[in-house]
Amino acid sequence: MKTSYMKLRGSQYFRQRLLLSTLSSTPILVEDIRSEFTSPGLRPYEVSLLRLLEKISDDCTVEINDTGTKLRYKPGVLIGGKSVVHDCGLSRSIGYFLEPLIVLGLFGKRALCIRLKGITNDSKDPSVDTFRTTTLHILKHFGVSLDGLELKIESRGAAPLGGGEVVLVVPIVPSSLTATTWIDEGMVKRIRGVTFSTRVSPQFGNRMVFAARGVFNRLLPDVHIFTDHRSGQSGGRSPGYGISVVAETTTGCLISADMAVSHPKTEIDALMNFEEKSELMSPEDVGTQVASILLEEIEGGGVIDSSHQGLLFLLCALCPPDVSKVRVGKLTPYSIGTLRNIRDFLGVKFVIKPEPTTNTVILKCVGCGLKNMSRKFS
Repeated sequence: MKTSYMKLRGSQYFRQRLLLSTLSSTPILVEDIRSEFTSPGLRPYEVSLLRLLEKISDDCTVEINDTGTKLRYKPGVLIGGKSVVHDCGLSRSIGYFLEPLIVLGLFGKRALCIRLKGITNDSKDPSVDTFRTTTLHILKHFGVSLDGLELKIESRGAAPLGGGEVVLVVPIVPSSLTATTWIDEGMVKRIRGVTFSTRVSPQFGNRMVFAARGVFNRLLPDVHIFTDHRSGQSGGRSPGYGISVVAETTTGCLISADMAVSHPKTEIDALMNFEEKSELMSPEDVGTQVASILLEEIEGGGVIDSSHQGLLFLLCALCPPDVSKVRVGKLTPYSIGTLRNIRDFLGVKFVIKPEPTTNTVILKCVGCGLKNMSRKFS
């Protein structure tokens, strides 16, 4: 039987398209992947994501042409698995791989337990701390028990050399998710956070805490930021530091922000032994800046922060054919792209209703009723 592929172009939303293709069992053909670029084709982290999908599914086929500008991807059956190990490489952090894994893990044949190696905290993707404190908790609103769900940070790794390791455990959903009505964001009652520092002075952590508290304590007294200083093996291979903060509201919503700083060491710098220490942001500035970012996210309104919008919409779309209703702040360009991809792959359309008084947006949809099919065959 001839496989019919959904045709897509370009490298935009690559990770999300692969995720939706896998969940909806839709084979995709992606052409013109960065064909205009001086170095065309798939990036190392995108190839790594494809390899990861091969590890957790059975019978999935990946064909990439010589230049890497064309990909045929035919999803297989999600099997999950106990002792899966994947090296995420050094071009993107572990956070890039965690989001699709959290969703795919729910629909596997067996629970997923995977060890990921690479960069745990960088300035591009959400940190492993944010995933542990905030992202995993979003799932409980869709009927996923938090009991079997965990993310252990065994060692940290800053860019550029990484060296971090985390273990993610995702239980399977027995049949499907549960539709949600989640529109009351409540008032912020406390702020929690954690700083990390690897291969730098342990004082960096305290300096970030002091600066962040300087901003938060003007607004509320219940602020607790822990420090996690790692040295030796568990501190990875590069010096770095950063902070992840979470605001918890009276209705149990979690709004997060994070930031990480490390040396952008290129090979040329290493050869010429340039020390670019002067250019790194000071721990005080990191603390103050992350506090401001969190306050902006809180001010934006909504039950989650802007970086989690895409995941929230996806979970709503995967629910049974029931109405889910959620409130978010201003839609980000990535979220708008997500809504389009959900429509194309799952056939789910959202009703979007702006609320001018609160500057928030309420979205409603009827889920596509994705069931854990892989479990049925076992």
